[in-house]
Amino acid sequence: MSNIKKTSYDVIIVGGGAMGCSIAYNLINFDNNLDVAIIEKDPTYSKASTLLSEGNIRVQFNVKENIEISLFGIQFLSKFSEKMAVLNDKPDVNFRQQGNLFVVDKQNYEEAKRGFALQKNLGCQVEWLNPDQIHHYYPYYNLSNCLAATYGSHDGTITPSAVLAGYKNKAISLGVNLVTDTVSRIMTENDHVNGVELDKGHYISSKIVVNAAGAWAPIIASTADINLPIVPVKRQVTVIDSGLRPTNLLPVIFFSSGLYCFHEGQGVFTCARSRPNDLITYDDFNWDSKVFYDSLWSELLEVIPEFDRLKVKSGWAGLYAENTFDGNAILGEWPNLKGFFLANGFSGHGLQQCHAVGRYIAELILHKSPAIDLSIFSPKRIIKNKPVYEGRSKII
Repeated sequence: MSNIKKTSYDVIIVGGGAMGCSIAYNLINFDNNLDVAIIEKDPTYSKASTLLSEGNIRVQFNVKENIEISLFGIQFLSKFSEKMAVLNDKPDVNFRQQGNLFVVDKQNYEEAKRGFALQKNLGCQVEWLNPDQIHHYYPYYNLSNCLAATYGSHDGTITPSAVLAGYKNKAISLGVNLVTDTVSRIMTENDHVNGVELDKGHYISSKIVVNAAGAWAPIIASTADINLPIVPVKRQVTVIDSGLRPTNLLPVIFFSSGLYCFHEGQGVFTCARSRPNDLITYDDFNWDSKVFYDSLWSELLEVIPEFDRLKVKSGWAGLYAENTFDGNAILGEWPNLKGFFLANGFSGHGLQQCHAVGRYIAELILHKSPAIDLSIFSPKRIIKNKPVYEGRSKII
């Protein structure tokens, strides 16, 4: 981490997670004459959603633009090591394309059919499976309430810390300044952003400020009198050791209830689910095994009976920047504050979307024609009250 080297920058990015570092990398990759600063309050990233993510990426969305974001992300990850190399140091994101399996039941059947058709039309490597075929991919799953499933063979998991380190180190090598400090206020003048004020008493000026602060984004925006519909939702992940010993790595399996289960290898799985009473907090990162036993294990046993004998090994908790307006990202310049760009509200999808979104925000800032038009996620939709819903399911 470096101290402040300048009092003025072309672009200031608030938040040094994967999203902020991807934006910085793309900016400097487009124009290496730019002076770009990333301001990150915690050099350990101990509460950053990037490092507390499960690291999944999938094409199985129902909105065209979300699918296009993932298609680009999967392609980019295949060459991430080479693109982010600094001298002889090449980051290894350990992209395991074990596939994602989304269970289709009566509740989400029609929606899944429509989503599948759109994914196929966009060239995604997805399959529609009947129960017998599902048993081939996931023989331990109880098929009693299952009508079908969709399987994305190119979907999979990555190592979040490697993605962050790759973007961060590459951006720094290209001249981006990484500042350790906390932004206390967005400075404005005549409906135009003018820079930021830092907790350590410094002021840094810029005509462009990007809010990439994750779950803390609404706090940053509120200092400029902008109310973002984002809340920090605590999500707990539990690591279990089961009696199962699959020969191959199983696909990640998702259920319409919000429950999901990752096979990490051997008998180890991670599992979690969203719940209506999930805590909204900035302070509670405690993991409690009681939550697993009280509200998750019984449902897990119903769908995977082989988990009747398991051992809870560990777990962790992190924050989702949940967009309560429509569950999708908020991308672009805030209409009433010139120069203030948002990359917020990803509702758990930030790490997998950082590749395409980082490029998109850089394109907007530099007035380039976007390679993928993501204007459907413009903050204008919030002001106009025109939500873009992904669907009733798959908000995972």
